[in-house]
Amino acid sequence: MAASRIREKMANGFGHRRRRERLDHLDMPTYVIGDVHGRYDLLSALERKIVADAAGLPGRKLIIMLGDYIDRGPASAQVVGRIMAPPPNGFDRICLTGNHEMAMLAYVDGEISLEDWVGLGGDATLASYGVDIPKLKEQYPKQKTLDAFIRTWLPDDHVTFLRRLPILLDTPEALFVHAGIDPDRPISEQRDDDLVFIRSRFYDSAQPLPKLIVHGHTPIRRAEVNGLRLNLDTGAFHTGRLSAARLWKGRVHISST
Repeated sequence: MAASRIREKMANGFGHRRRRERLDHLDMPTYVIGDVHGRYDLLSALERKIVADAAGLPGRKLIIMLGDYIDRGPASAQVVGRIMAPPPNGFDRICLTGNHEMAMLAYVDGEISLEDWVGLGGDATLASYGVDIPKLKEQYPKQKTLDAFIRTWLPDDHVTFLRRLPILLDTPEALFVHAGIDPDRPISEQRDDDLVFIRSRFYDSAQPLPKLIVHGHTPIRRAEVNGLRLNLDTGAFHTGRLSAARLWKGRVHISST
């Protein structure tokens, strides 16, 4: 599968270690949004709900996004454009990378094939940028020429933005990451491939966790807190439900589109 090949390449060290962010205190109302996967409509609706919810809360607020903005859904380019733009008034925003952003960059850098990326839903992302793969294959029958065209066509500012996304945000109260962590490693020694790909070794582990881990990546029916895990991936592309959590004064409030 494409996902396993991409993960294997990451584990073998292609690319560079992604930046890890830290906040000394999570002392403002914080809204965390799960996997969007090209559903610009749901992201827009959820942002409106967040702004309305935050209207009665003091000071600045923070939006944290957990990655997987692209692939599968119909409007990946529009989602990336929205999160590149300034956040709503009164908000700051931190966007983390997911495995799908890593896959897109791996294709752009020639580390995986177009077929690999398409296997993860990359054809929908390319369509949102105006790329019609079947027609282009007629125009460019040689794969090398086709790849060169697509890699040049993708907007430089979008690619640069995705390259600069951090892979983790650590705070004293909670850790925010796309997929989860390896329970057997301290936070300082987490590997990039685990942070964006891990599933059962994190999700099913009985190993004590160091703090609340807020993540997506593993789709569930409803967002929920399970011990020190808060999973916000409600499969937006398939279910039409995009979920967010508000963290404020030690409490968690979950809402969805």
